[in-house]
Amino acid sequence: MTRLTVDGVYQHIRGVCFKTGPPGTVGAETEWFVVDAADPAAYVPRERVRALVDEAGPPPGGSRITYEPGGQLELSSAPFPGLGALHAALGGDIAHVRGALAPAGLALAGHGVDPVRRPRFQADHPRYACMRDYFRAGGFRDAGMAMMCSTASVQVNLDIGADARDAARRWRLVHALGPVLVAAFANSPLRAGRRTGMRSSRQAIWTELDPCRTLPVLRGGADGDPAEAWTRYALDAQVMLVQTAEGEWVSDPGMSFLEWLDKGEPGEDDLTYHLSTLFPPVRPRGWLELRMIDALPGPYWPVPVAVTTALLEDPAASRAAEAAAEPVAHLWAEAARCGLSDASLAAAAAACFAAALEALPRLGAPGLVPLVEEYAHRYVERGRCPADDHPSLSLEDPT
Repeated sequence: MTRLTVDGVYQHIRGVCFKTGPPGTVGAETEWFVVDAADPAAYVPRERVRALVDEAGPPPGGSRITYEPGGQLELSSAPFPGLGALHAALGGDIAHVRGALAPAGLALAGHGVDPVRRPRFQADHPRYACMRDYFRAGGFRDAGMAMMCSTASVQVNLDIGADARDAARRWRLVHALGPVLVAAFANSPLRAGRRTGMRSSRQAIWTELDPCRTLPVLRGGADGDPAEAWTRYALDAQVMLVQTAEGEWVSDPGMSFLEWLDKGEPGEDDLTYHLSTLFPPVRPRGWLELRMIDALPGPYWPVPVAVTTALLEDPAASRAAEAAAEPVAHLWAEAARCGLSDASLAAAAAACFAAALEALPRLGAPGLVPLVEEYAHRYVERGRCPADDHPSLSLEDPT
């Protein structure tokens, strides 16, 4: 195996993580809690869910089904050339899974954090046990278990950009939009049956978790090279786990990736795996993976996908989003705590939604306008988010 150098890491990240090309495709990943419709507090064994889903056959739209360590079910779409095609395919696949579970009395629930059940580890792959051990060793036991077993999101996947200049623009914009997206779609005021004082408890969990792998990559220097920023982030991050030549998994080897490189041991496969253990709000994987959005209730999962895509892909919407989001780009903590009750975040969200609604017909997705309008009227225009639908939410009395 060819040993990596620092220059090799830079080349991999520029050539793979930031591979540019004509933008225009969009994908999404939706995570769901599986609940017993008659008793939402009951734990549902992952193997029971898997058996029911497998029996129903592959989803018709081609989405890949996987399971998170707590049993959360994830549907990951293929990349599609437009929002309309994505919505039809992924929506059909979600309906397919719902249909497979319903006869057994099971349902898919959209929450950023499981509002009732405490974390229960259900994974069987040794890498997840190593991940759990890594967080325990680092003093992140509670946050690590909550992240793995009790959180769910809607992830939006968009192209890197047409060229290096476009990639830098899109990178800056998605980072500036991060707090706006957290606030507008916050949907996790409860955790294990208790109020947390947060609109997005999910974002709070990620914030308190291992900062070398969960904080935003872009820390000032907004005009810098995103590939450079991601390379430094990856080199400085601690190695979570390694696989030995004998196929065994070892947790927390106690070194950064740069320190591992200095030993002359890791190869390109090790780098690829290391990058998959980094979880910032925006992760470059040959596309931009936006990871900061809570899973949403009912029919609303397409709304963040539509809004974010419109703001990146439509030039006029992008200009409006840049102007609206830059003043609040640093308000990650406020977004998680306050949602759109923060006036500056509410104003930014209103401007972004207005720009997205104007852009959707230009992007060939007029069919999504009514749903985005419904969400805007119900939440954004009123300074609210789905977390505010919970009648017992009290920011002044977290218990």
